[in-house]
Amino acid sequence: MGIRRATVSFILKWVLNSLCKVDCRELVEALEKNKPMILAINHINFLEVPLYVAHGFPHYITGIAKTETWDNSIFAFIFNTYSAIPINRSSAFMDVFKRVRKAVDDGFFVIYAPEGTRSKNGVLGRGKAGILYLANDTEIPILPVVHFGGEKLGDNIRQFRRTSLCFKAGKPFKIKFDERPNRETRDAMMNEVMGQMAKLLPKELRGIYDEYTESECKYLEFI
Repeated sequence: MGIRRATVSFILKWVLNSLCKVDCRELVEALEKNKPMILAINHINFLEVPLYVAHGFPHYITGIAKTETWDNSIFAFIFNTYSAIPINRSSAFMDVFKRVRKAVDDGFFVIYAPEGTRSKNGVLGRGKAGILYLANDTEIPILPVVHFGGEKLGDNIRQFRRTSLCFKAGKPFKIKFDERPNRETRDAMMNEVMGQMAKLLPKELRGIYDEYTESECKYLEFI
Protein backbone atom coordinates (compact mmCIF):
# COMPACT_ATOMS: atom_id res chain seq x y z
CA MET A 1 0.00 0.00 0.00
CA GLY A 2 2.94 2.34 0.65
CA ILE A 3 4.21 2.07 -2.92
CA ARG A 4 0.68 2.45 -4.27
CA ARG A 5 0.08 5.54 -2.15
CA ALA A 6 3.39 7.08 -3.26
CA THR A 7 2.64 6.38 -6.93
CA VAL A 8 -0.89 7.76 -6.79
CA SER A 9 0.34 10.83 -4.88
CA PHE A 10 2.98 11.49 -7.55
CA ILE A 11 0.41 11.22 -10.37
CA LEU A 12 -2.17 13.36 -8.57
CA LYS A 13 0.41 16.02 -7.76
CA TRP A 14 1.58 16.12 -11.39
CA VAL A 15 -2.00 16.49 -12.66
CA LEU A 16 -2.92 19.11 -10.06
CA ASN A 17 0.24 21.12 -10.66
CA SER A 18 -0.52 21.21 -14.36
CA LEU A 19 -3.82 22.90 -13.48
CA CYS A 20 -2.73 24.94 -10.47
CA LYS A 21 0.21 26.86 -9.06
CA VAL A 22 0.07 25.52 -5.52
CA ASP A 23 1.65 27.18 -2.49
CA CYS A 24 1.51 24.37 0.06
CA ARG A 25 4.32 25.51 2.36
CA GLU A 26 2.11 26.17 5.38
CA LEU A 27 0.30 22.87 4.95
CA VAL A 28 3.56 20.92 4.85
CA GLU A 29 5.00 22.84 7.83
CA ALA A 30 1.84 22.21 9.86
CA LEU A 31 1.91 18.48 9.12
CA GLU A 32 5.59 18.30 10.07
CA LYS A 33 5.12 20.17 13.36
CA ASN A 34 2.01 18.36 14.61
CA LYS A 35 1.06 14.81 15.39
CA PRO A 36 -1.92 13.32 13.48
CA MET A 37 -5.21 15.02 14.28
CA ILE A 38 -8.39 16.32 12.62
CA LEU A 39 -7.82 18.81 9.78
CA ALA A 40 -10.77 21.22 9.73
CA ILE A 41 -10.89 22.49 6.14
CA ASN A 42 -13.08 24.72 4.01
CA HIS A 43 -15.06 22.96 1.29
CA ILE A 44 -14.99 24.59 -2.15
CA ASN A 45 -15.10 21.87 -4.81
CA PHE A 46 -13.96 18.36 -5.73
CA LEU A 47 -10.26 19.29 -5.51
CA GLU A 48 -9.96 19.16 -1.71
CA VAL A 49 -9.07 15.55 -1.06
CA PRO A 50 -6.66 15.18 -4.03
CA LEU A 51 -4.93 18.45 -3.09
CA TYR A 52 -4.42 17.51 0.53
CA VAL A 53 -3.36 13.90 0.08
CA ALA A 54 -1.00 14.66 -2.83
CA HIS A 55 0.68 17.78 -1.45
CA GLY A 56 0.72 16.44 2.11
CA PHE A 57 2.53 13.24 1.14
CA PRO A 58 4.57 11.53 2.61
CA HIS A 59 2.39 12.37 5.62
CA TYR A 60 -0.68 10.16 5.70
CA ILE A 61 -3.93 12.04 5.14
CA THR A 62 -7.37 10.55 4.78
CA GLY A 63 -10.95 11.79 4.92
CA ILE A 64 -14.59 10.90 5.33
CA ALA A 65 -16.67 10.28 2.21
CA LYS A 66 -20.21 9.19 1.39
CA THR A 67 -20.52 5.46 0.72
CA GLU A 68 -22.01 6.25 -2.72
CA THR A 69 -18.63 7.63 -3.76
CA TRP A 70 -17.34 4.07 -3.97
CA ASP A 71 -19.82 3.44 -6.80
CA ASN A 72 -17.34 5.24 -9.06
CA SER A 73 -14.45 2.86 -9.74
CA ILE A 74 -11.86 5.65 -10.11
CA PHE A 75 -12.88 7.35 -6.88
CA ALA A 76 -13.06 3.97 -5.17
CA PHE A 77 -9.46 3.22 -6.17
CA ILE A 78 -8.21 6.60 -4.94
CA PHE A 79 -10.18 6.51 -1.69
CA ASN A 80 -9.09 2.96 -0.93
CA THR A 81 -5.49 3.99 -1.60
CA TYR A 82 -5.76 6.61 1.13
CA SER A 83 -7.88 4.50 3.50
CA ALA A 84 -10.85 6.88 3.29
CA ILE A 85 -13.59 6.41 5.88
CA PRO A 86 -17.03 5.69 4.37
CA ILE A 87 -20.08 7.27 5.95
CA ASN A 88 -23.66 6.17 5.46
CA ARG A 89 -25.89 9.08 6.38
CA SER A 90 -28.62 6.74 7.59
CA SER A 91 -26.30 4.95 10.04
CA ALA A 92 -25.06 5.92 13.49
CA PHE A 93 -22.18 8.36 13.57
CA MET A 94 -20.55 6.58 16.50
CA ASP A 95 -19.12 3.97 14.12
CA VAL A 96 -17.57 6.77 12.04
CA PHE A 97 -16.14 8.36 15.17
CA LYS A 98 -14.48 5.06 16.10
CA ARG A 99 -12.97 4.80 12.62
CA VAL A 100 -11.64 8.35 12.85
CA ARG A 101 -10.09 7.56 16.23
CA LYS A 102 -8.44 4.45 14.79
CA ALA A 103 -7.19 6.34 11.72
CA VAL A 104 -5.51 8.97 13.91
CA ASP A 105 -4.04 6.25 16.13
CA ASP A 106 -2.67 4.62 12.96
CA GLY A 107 -0.89 7.84 11.99
CA PHE A 108 -3.39 9.55 9.68
CA PHE A 109 -4.46 13.19 9.64
CA VAL A 110 -8.21 13.09 9.02
CA ILE A 111 -9.84 15.75 6.84
CA TYR A 112 -13.20 17.07 8.06
CA ALA A 113 -15.15 19.89 6.38
CA PRO A 114 -17.45 21.51 8.98
CA GLU A 115 -19.51 23.25 6.29
CA GLY A 116 -20.68 19.86 5.06
CA THR A 117 -21.36 21.12 1.55
CA ARG A 118 -19.37 22.83 -1.18
CA SER A 119 -19.42 26.61 -1.31
CA LYS A 120 -18.23 26.70 -4.96
CA ASN A 121 -17.54 30.45 -4.65
CA GLY A 122 -14.97 30.05 -1.87
CA VAL A 123 -16.93 32.02 0.75
CA LEU A 124 -16.94 30.19 4.07
CA GLY A 125 -20.40 28.83 4.78
CA ARG A 126 -22.17 28.06 8.03
CA GLY A 127 -20.53 25.26 9.98
CA LYS A 128 -22.42 22.24 11.26
CA ALA A 129 -21.99 20.89 14.78
CA GLY A 130 -20.76 17.43 13.76
CA ILE A 131 -17.14 18.45 14.30
CA LEU A 132 -17.93 19.34 17.92
CA TYR A 133 -19.26 15.88 18.68
CA LEU A 134 -16.42 14.25 16.76
CA ALA A 135 -13.80 16.19 18.72
CA ASN A 136 -15.57 15.56 22.02
CA ASP A 137 -16.19 11.84 21.57
CA THR A 138 -12.73 11.06 20.17
CA GLU A 139 -10.75 13.63 22.21
CA ILE A 140 -8.73 14.44 19.09
CA PRO A 141 -7.30 17.96 18.61
CA ILE A 142 -8.29 20.06 15.59
CA LEU A 143 -5.91 21.82 13.21
CA PRO A 144 -7.60 24.51 11.06
CA VAL A 145 -6.29 24.51 7.49
CA VAL A 146 -7.84 26.42 4.59
CA HIS A 147 -7.10 26.93 0.94
CA PHE A 148 -8.26 29.57 -1.49
CA GLY A 149 -7.98 30.20 -5.18
CA GLY A 150 -9.67 26.94 -6.15
CA GLU A 151 -12.98 28.77 -6.53
CA LYS A 152 -11.55 30.25 -9.76
CA LEU A 153 -10.59 26.88 -11.23
CA GLY A 154 -13.52 26.52 -13.62
CA ASP A 155 -13.14 29.98 -15.13
CA ASN A 156 -9.38 29.57 -15.46
CA ILE A 157 -9.67 26.20 -17.19
CA ARG A 158 -12.05 27.71 -19.73
CA GLN A 159 -9.47 30.44 -20.37
CA PHE A 160 -6.55 27.96 -20.45
CA ARG A 161 -4.93 29.51 -17.38
CA ARG A 162 -3.40 27.87 -14.34
CA THR A 163 -5.05 28.64 -11.03
CA SER A 164 -3.03 30.09 -8.15
CA LEU A 165 -3.98 28.17 -5.01
CA CYS A 166 -2.71 28.81 -1.50
CA PHE A 167 -2.88 26.86 1.78
CA LYS A 168 -2.93 28.53 5.18
CA ALA A 169 -2.68 26.74 8.53
CA GLY A 170 -3.61 27.95 12.00
CA LYS A 171 -2.93 26.81 15.56
CA PRO A 172 -4.18 23.41 16.75
CA PHE A 173 -6.71 23.37 19.56
CA LYS A 174 -9.03 21.22 21.61
CA ILE A 175 -12.64 22.11 22.34
CA LYS A 176 -13.40 22.45 26.04
CA PHE A 177 -16.47 20.52 27.14
CA ASP A 178 -17.89 20.54 30.66
CA GLU A 179 -21.05 18.76 29.58
CA ARG A 180 -23.10 18.17 26.44
CA PRO A 181 -23.67 21.73 25.16
CA ASN A 182 -27.10 23.25 24.75
CA ARG A 183 -27.98 24.97 21.49
CA GLU A 184 -26.71 28.39 22.56
CA THR A 185 -23.37 27.00 23.75
CA ARG A 186 -23.07 24.82 20.67
CA ASP A 187 -23.55 27.84 18.40
CA ALA A 188 -20.92 29.78 20.35
CA MET A 189 -18.48 26.88 20.03
CA MET A 190 -19.05 26.65 16.29
CA ASN A 191 -18.52 30.40 15.90
CA GLU A 192 -15.12 30.05 17.59
CA VAL A 193 -14.11 27.02 15.50
CA MET A 194 -15.19 28.62 12.25
CA GLY A 195 -13.61 31.92 13.32
CA GLN A 196 -10.24 30.17 13.52
CA MET A 197 -10.71 29.02 9.94
CA ALA A 198 -12.05 32.38 8.76
CA LYS A 199 -9.04 34.31 10.08
CA LEU A 200 -6.83 32.32 7.68
CA LEU A 201 -8.87 33.40 4.65
CA PRO A 202 -8.86 36.71 2.77
CA LYS A 203 -11.47 39.02 4.24
CA GLU A 204 -13.81 38.70 1.25
CA LEU A 205 -14.01 34.91 1.76
CA ARG A 206 -14.74 34.88 5.50
CA GLY A 207 -18.49 35.14 5.06
CA ILE A 208 -20.59 35.28 8.22
CA TYR A 209 -17.58 34.45 10.39
CA ASP A 210 -15.57 37.60 9.70
CA GLU A 211 -16.69 39.10 13.02
CA TYR A 212 -15.37 36.07 14.95
CA THR A 213 -11.78 36.18 13.68
CA GLU A 214 -10.55 38.34 16.56
CA SER A 215 -13.02 37.25 19.24
CA GLU A 216 -11.86 35.84 22.58
CA CYS A 217 -12.03 32.04 22.52
CA LYS A 218 -13.91 30.79 25.54
CA TYR A 219 -14.31 27.19 24.39
CA LEU A 220 -11.02 26.55 22.59
CA GLU A 221 -7.84 25.39 24.29
CA PHE A 222 -4.82 25.98 22.05
CA ILE A 223 -2.02 23.43 22.18
